[in-house]
Amino acid sequence: MPHLQTDRIEIYYEMKGEGDNLLFISGTGGDLRFSPNAFDNNLKDNFCLLAFDQRGLGQSQIPKGPYTMKDYADDAYSLLEEIGWKETNVIGVSFGGMVAQHLAIEYPEKVKKLALLCTSPGGKDYHSYPLHELESIIDDNEYAKKFVSISDTRINEGFIKANPELYENIVNQIKSYLRASGKKKNDGKLLQLEARKNHDTCKNLKNIKCPTFIAGGLFDDIAPKDNIDILNNLIMNSKKKFYKGGHAFFLEDPKAWEDIINFFKD
Repeated sequence: MPHLQTDRIEIYYEMKGEGDNLLFISGTGGDLRFSPNAFDNNLKDNFCLLAFDQRGLGQSQIPKGPYTMKDYADDAYSLLEEIGWKETNVIGVSFGGMVAQHLAIEYPEKVKKLALLCTSPGGKDYHSYPLHELESIIDDNEYAKKFVSISDTRINEGFIKANPELYENIVNQIKSYLRASGKKKNDGKLLQLEARKNHDTCKNLKNIKCPTFIAGGLFDDIAPKDNIDILNNLIMNSKKKFYKGGHAFFLEDPKAWEDIINFFKD
């Protein structure tokens, strides 16, 4: 798949499937070279699915920082303009959900329907877990254990004691992914985390008028339940649903993708 030079940066993107347009905006450190990614589900079987590596990540350009949340939204808009999509459905996952909020606020004409997964409106009271704090953890094992604990609150001391082998496997999977993707060594990711700290759409969510589906995991401590609730309260034409899972609930509960697909198709 090609790189595309927008009026802002060079972006790597992939497009698969047929049907209505659907833009997928990935989370922190998202890189299309690694799984799971936007295409590891059945979205591509139902839509013309467009996904891309955000600035500083994967195979896209790493422009000089600092970055702002508006930069990420403007990048997504520029990509849509270059592709020639006048309107699209949008899914934003975690950090991508923050970007999707800014996109829908700044460019409402572009967003037909919006799905916000495991994300937050930010600001003083409703920020996601400060992932930039994890970057001070040097040891991969310690980093992975901390990430696991905030990703799913069910994985507590009792769980670890009762399931030591399963817990070790989960931690090792996180460590392997970190090593493969080089996430902790990526300057673009650090710039992304800095931009993430300043995310705040609380005052502007009322400007999102498109139908919006907001979903979260019941055991997510990165984007906790209160953040999902406030998104639903502040976005006028929205509905919410919680799933039995952690931050990556959509990998645990197959009903999640089914509900999201039905939301876009209704």
